[in-house]
Amino acid sequence: MSLASAASRAQQGIYAPAVIVETHLSNGLPSLAIVGMAETAVRESRDRVRSAIINSRLEFPLGRITVNLAPADLPKTGGRFDLGIALTLLCASGQLNSALLDDYEFLGELGLNGELRAIRGILPAALACRDAGKTLILPDQNCAEVALISGLNFFGATNLLDVCAHLAGQQSLPVFQMEQSKSQTTTSPSNHSDLADVRGQQLGKRALEIAAAGNHSLLLIGPPGAGKSMLASRLTSLLPPLNDDQAIASAVIHSVSSFGMDPASWKQRPYQAPHHTASAVALVGGGQPPGPGEISLAHNGVLFLDELPEFNRSVLESLREPLESGSIRISRAGQQAQFPAQFQLVTAMNPCPCGHAGNEAANCRCTPDQIRRYRGKISGPLLDRIDMHVELAAVSYEQLEGSSPRAETSATVAARVAAAQQLQHRRCGTLNAQLDTKQIESYCELDQQSGQLLARAMEKLALSARAYHRILKLARTIADLDHNAQITSQHVAEAISYRLLDRQNQ
Repeated sequence: MSLASAASRAQQGIYAPAVIVETHLSNGLPSLAIVGMAETAVRESRDRVRSAIINSRLEFPLGRITVNLAPADLPKTGGRFDLGIALTLLCASGQLNSALLDDYEFLGELGLNGELRAIRGILPAALACRDAGKTLILPDQNCAEVALISGLNFFGATNLLDVCAHLAGQQSLPVFQMEQSKSQTTTSPSNHSDLADVRGQQLGKRALEIAAAGNHSLLLIGPPGAGKSMLASRLTSLLPPLNDDQAIASAVIHSVSSFGMDPASWKQRPYQAPHHTASAVALVGGGQPPGPGEISLAHNGVLFLDELPEFNRSVLESLREPLESGSIRISRAGQQAQFPAQFQLVTAMNPCPCGHAGNEAANCRCTPDQIRRYRGKISGPLLDRIDMHVELAAVSYEQLEGSSPRAETSATVAARVAAAQQLQHRRCGTLNAQLDTKQIESYCELDQQSGQLLARAMEKLALSARAYHRILKLARTIADLDHNAQITSQHVAEAISYRLLDRQNQ
């Protein structure tokens, strides 16, 4: 038969649309043409496939060869179609039975010696293959990733000859030990340090616990060396492990990124801390084809922005939409992609350019104008979207030296956080930071005393409607940590106290 086809998958954002690899062999001068909106790396497959077949001691067919990657209007990138092209060539030339390809999907880049090499973005393709009810054949280097997906039938291969032998029934590919892989990755210890390592900063630790319990965004303001970065890096140690759906969603994003997905980090909360020189594209995503940025890599985890005023203002403004919607849509010429971005934002900044404003032990050299310009680098609308603004004082020698009592461990605080989050999920199916307006009215009802306190704060601080709702959600989280069904005036007062910059602007 001079015509053969095989199933494969393209990569489009975090999705893997189906692609049919069709190969036709006809009479004519020897040539190989690849059509179907293939970019350079795909068109170069003809040279890789030719060498791989010859070096595998198989016969490369002579004649006019046309390879079509359907649908024709779907962009194709990378070397992921090499294996499918090689197998359909062998089937079209009669070296394999084309019926053997029907129950499989094929992904993998070929080396010139016929070796199969790992590809990027394997997880979305594996999920789509499972939903289609087919068996996936892929490079063995990708097996550790796809083994995390339950219900998927797959085989890993080291070279083209092994795949051919498996399809012909001569020698089956080995079955990957999926359960062993899962036990190794899910039980791997967390690399995050313990909250007890942070000396002093009881206010910061309390704010971190509240932020973890309700998934609230947080801004830490304090002098250099106050422990802002230490506190932020320990937030993930207070959060419960990802469930299966969350872990798959995070792993898929990392799989399609340039960093790749590390199976050892399975079910661990992502923690992304980009440098303040990062561009808007690096933060929200982009490129050609569009790829995920730092906010999507932090999906279901923490995004930490240190030295917040040093970021370009346009970069910070790009955070406003994903903070509200939990996703980001990237549009480029001819291509669009949407990535989830439900991250917990933690930021840090100095109180002034020199960092010592308000510190009695150090002389601040900044004028009021310089401080105002420094803080003015962060727009009001962005600050409005940050739930908590917390000021940290410098740590004293007595707090730093070893004789001071050791603070609570992350495990102790994490138990309280987990209990509060379970209460929120039972009550409304989501964490407090994600409550919508109707849910706020239902679950954040205030008594008369609490309502009067919040009304006075709204009037005195000129708070926006967004800040009002954030205070209510914050008070609801504080009440949950106290195991209190009713929000009291103490809870509201504490929530208002975490709006530092709103108070200082008055």
